[in-house]
Amino acid sequence: MALIIFDYDGVLADTLDDLIHFGQQTCDQLGVKHTVTKDDLSNLEVMSFATYGRACEVPEHLVDEFVKISLNLFAEKKSPPAIFDGMSEVIQHFSSQHKLAIVTTNSSQNVNLFLAQHSLSDLFHAVYGVDTPGSKAHKISLARERFGEESIYMIGDALSDVRAAKEAGVTSIAVTWGHQRLETLQRGKPDYVVNDPRELVQVIER
Repeated sequence: MALIIFDYDGVLADTLDDLIHFGQQTCDQLGVKHTVTKDDLSNLEVMSFATYGRACEVPEHLVDEFVKISLNLFAEKKSPPAIFDGMSEVIQHFSSQHKLAIVTTNSSQNVNLFLAQHSLSDLFHAVYGVDTPGSKAHKISLARERFGEESIYMIGDALSDVRAAKEAGVTSIAVTWGHQRLETLQRGKPDYVVNDPRELVQVIER
């Protein structure tokens, strides 16, 4: 049995269009003259709403407000984002044999709404969101301490996910269907790179 930790945005949830749209909406609301593009996310060293805001040229004194407004826009969205093709089946497969958790810079509320919408709530043992204090590496360590598994995997779509996994001493799996380019992910030297959710089963249960 392993502990399998998923990032949320760009790994489970297809939130790219929402992130760009909400980022632009938030910039406009704050009076920031910036046109938001995918590159604002693709080039981030650390993937978080705060660093996203800075990439969108939000002044430092407004970054916290950018985070608050962006998270609220996700929470107010009438329907949670789509799940990536094949991911639901992979989660169901893993849940019968392993412990599953989520570590994210999104809010636990938004993640739990998504899980409920896609009938996955009962399959995850813990969600560590932006409302849980500490870095991603710290939250990975919290999950490890809580569940005590020897084999631990962190699945992420960002360079910072790979680096957090390494800092926490767990196996890193980078996915290419998320928010950052392969060349960005490879700067962190992930243990594995996968191009389709179904490949996760091959990597973890090889």
